[in-house]
Amino acid sequence: MHIAIIGAGVSGLLSALELVEHGCTVSIFDQAQAGQAASWAGGGILSPMYPWRYAEAVNTLAQYGKTEYQRYNAKISAQTGIDFEIHDTGMLIFDEEDFAVGQAYKTRFQEPMQHCELLEGAQLHQVNARLSSQLQRAMYFPELSNIRNPKLLQSLIAYLTQHPRVNFYTEHQIIRFNLQQDRVNSIYDQDGTEFFADQFVIATGAWSAHWSTQLNLDIPVEPVQGQILLFKTPADWLPTMCMNQVMYLIPRQDGHVLCGSSVRHCGFDTQTDPVTQSHILKHCLAMVPELAQFPIVKRWAGLRPGSPDGVPYIGQMPEHRNLWANFGHYRNGLCMGPASAQLLRQLMLKHDPIVDATAYSTTRLQFHKTTAPSL
Repeated sequence: MHIAIIGAGVSGLLSALELVEHGCTVSIFDQAQAGQAASWAGGGILSPMYPWRYAEAVNTLAQYGKTEYQRYNAKISAQTGIDFEIHDTGMLIFDEEDFAVGQAYKTRFQEPMQHCELLEGAQLHQVNARLSSQLQRAMYFPELSNIRNPKLLQSLIAYLTQHPRVNFYTEHQIIRFNLQQDRVNSIYDQDGTEFFADQFVIATGAWSAHWSTQLNLDIPVEPVQGQILLFKTPADWLPTMCMNQVMYLIPRQDGHVLCGSSVRHCGFDTQTDPVTQSHILKHCLAMVPELAQFPIVKRWAGLRPGSPDGVPYIGQMPEHRNLWANFGHYRNGLCMGPASAQLLRQLMLKHDPIVDATAYSTTRLQFHKTTAPSL
């Protein structure tokens, strides 16, 4: 079976990996370069930041993130020479209004990654001695990790590029389907070049609403900008991830520390702005004041695929037998990515699904209402 995947972010790349590992031939298309949009720009926390604030369907997929990336890494890094750099740091959350609900979530669901305990005073500062003295209480999640998403993407791209059943088409913006009744016969890029396949997958992230008009669907996915700034400290300088008021610090093994993030509805604008950057910096320095001693080496913005409740659309698109969806992951595309790709592959190839697919069904998408012409 030949499958065309439109979009080479983490959702498209992991979908390709799942499909080629099960005998399919895959063509991957991207309007720019593979892995250079939101997937590259995010922080890489392998858990929803506050899982109790999300729909159960989000956490159902996210719980597989860390173990599946460990499995993928063991398999493909040996061939690519690029380690995903899964960093087992744990996380401290300082939002006191979340302490009770977070502990209740742990007790109710018993997910290993969401085990937590309340730390106070000296015990807290023993876990992370870099913290501000003003911080005296936190929930500690010792099992949470982060992945260095640029390394993940580099390894996936390197592995898929050399795979004999994969073709990459970067700088190919797919703009139109050739529809015949309930099937997609082919797709066209911006130059009018036609490409054929047996099945087609939409994995276009924040750009997914592009397909609304042609498919006569309301696809409620929009770009939501998030900004990050990057410090460079000595290796292993910050021992844990930190979170307060939706602002986070994410340490990498080599001493880089990501500080984020913001939420702006500003279309496809990927420019940083001084006001937002100052806001991020202020909140991050309130957690770890010593960061101010180190240089900021980079600033950037990415575009999340914002969807109404953060629950992605995974499965067969309405009224099209060979068109599939894997988009709309909003803030949790990286941690939901492996299970999302597995579920898509299982539905496409009629394998037993890893989870109940009902919550992710594209039947949640509404058809455009047609208006009778006025007389």
